[in-house]
Amino acid sequence: MPIAYYITHPQVRIDANIPVPEWGLSDIGRARAVAMLDQPWVGSIGRIVSSAERKAVETAEILAKHLHLEVEVRERIHENDRSATGFLPPPEFEAVADEFFARPHDSIRGWERAIDAQQRIADEVDAVLDAGLTGNMAFVGHGGVGTLLLLSLDGRQISRIADQPAGGGNYFAYDIGARRVLHGWRPIDDRAPDPGI
Repeated sequence: MPIAYYITHPQVRIDANIPVPEWGLSDIGRARAVAMLDQPWVGSIGRIVSSAERKAVETAEILAKHLHLEVEVRERIHENDRSATGFLPPPEFEAVADEFFARPHDSIRGWERAIDAQQRIADEVDAVLDAGLTGNMAFVGHGGVGTLLLLSLDGRQISRIADQPAGGGNYFAYDIGARRVLHGWRPIDDRAPDPGI
């Protein structure tokens, strides 16, 4: 049963003067990504596909170096497009994100619609998986589109109720063949056993 792990980048260095896709990992985020390498499931990964955003690539490169793998960058795995607003202070961002998930067929303040972001990430992940390669793999990306992918795989309506825990740096796993979720979000540096995997 080949497994896909969807991994979100951990904490980033926030800088309102730099476009969000160019933010890199913070010291805490980098330390958490390194701590992920001790997870028992990491050693089974044979392919790494990453969003092109810097924070995702940095996370993927830490994983790839440890596993002696290359990172395959796919532009369309990016986070939901929020360029219309750019950086928003955290309380304002959270309010707009609530609306993004609550009204998936609407563009909230010019953001990419949730329904479109969900279709994009699902199509791109399917394109990678349909390439016919076997074995476990990791997608390294973002919390918003990761949540949308998780909901799609689970056959649930778009809602923020399934959003990853605050701070990023989480993962979920699913059976590639059955496209069935094996477990929801867990911290990347959590040493708890991974039942059923």
